[in-house]
Amino acid sequence: MELKIINEQGHAASNLEVSDTFFGREFNEPLVHQVVTSFMANARSGNRQQKDRRTVRHSTKKPWRQKGTGRARSGMTSSPIWRGGGRAFPNGPDENFTQKVNRKMYRAGMASIFSKLVSENLLSVIDTFVLDIPKTKMLVEKLKGMGIVNRVMIITDNLDDNLWMASRNLPNVLIVEPRHVDPVNLVRFDQVLMTSAAVKMVEEMFL
Repeated sequence: MELKIINEQGHAASNLEVSDTFFGREFNEPLVHQVVTSFMANARSGNRQQKDRRTVRHSTKKPWRQKGTGRARSGMTSSPIWRGGGRAFPNGPDENFTQKVNRKMYRAGMASIFSKLVSENLLSVIDTFVLDIPKTKMLVEKLKGMGIVNRVMIITDNLDDNLWMASRNLPNVLIVEPRHVDPVNLVRFDQVLMTSAAVKMVEEMFL
């Protein structure tokens, strides 16, 4: 299959021959969901910790006497049923959130995401994407000239200092190299812009 290469004015300039098995496969929603959730789970640090009734800071004084008050018996304010008490089953800092996804499944999931972007015309290809000077205003005008006004993920084969510095203050623009492409950002951004060299690099990575 072929992908259209646009120019800086957003018009089709030429075509790029790509693999049908990567950019033209059927969308597999359960697989994409598994790949995205596993990627997010593996990114968790797992360092949260809650206190049980032994470690919570409290007084050991009995709140009231055992009998005669008409209330239920109570020994310490660290009880889990008390406000400010310890947790009955606290989360420990050594909790493991990792989810294993086979390499073949991960590559198929990435191919399914890219195929969905192509089928919905959310993936644009350009020959080169460079800036002469690191100016955020120039980057915004460059994207508007190509008709890109939504949240965009730019995948370039050469991330130079000008592009990096110009995109730092734009919360809706993410510029990465092909080796840093992940499924979470691919589904999070509204549009994806790739250079023609980055397209070939992504194909070699996931085929």
